[in-house]
Amino acid sequence: MNVWKTLALVSTAGLVATIGYRAASATPIAPAVPTPMGICHDQPNMVAALGSLKAAKASLDKAEHDKGGWRAAAQKATETAIAETERGCAFAK
Repeated sequence: MNVWKTLALVSTAGLVATIGYRAASATPIAPAVPTPMGICHDQPNMVAALGSLKAAKASLDKAEHDKGGWRAAAQKATETAIAETERGCAFAK
């Protein structure tokens, strides 16, 4: 086998391993929308769900065009999910 091919193969494997390691050890990005700790104070999964739903709503609000009415339907469903999640947190208190 050619020395240059071996060197290229080893270099590529090292690069892939380095990128994989850095991606695996990276910290996750926090949601753009702050999570309301006051509503779901001792329920971290509900807090995470509420934050994700609010981030999804913000993304839907920024989306262009109505997509044949599907964007508006998704916005309404997301608002309903946010309200139900908040009700669930209030019930658990």
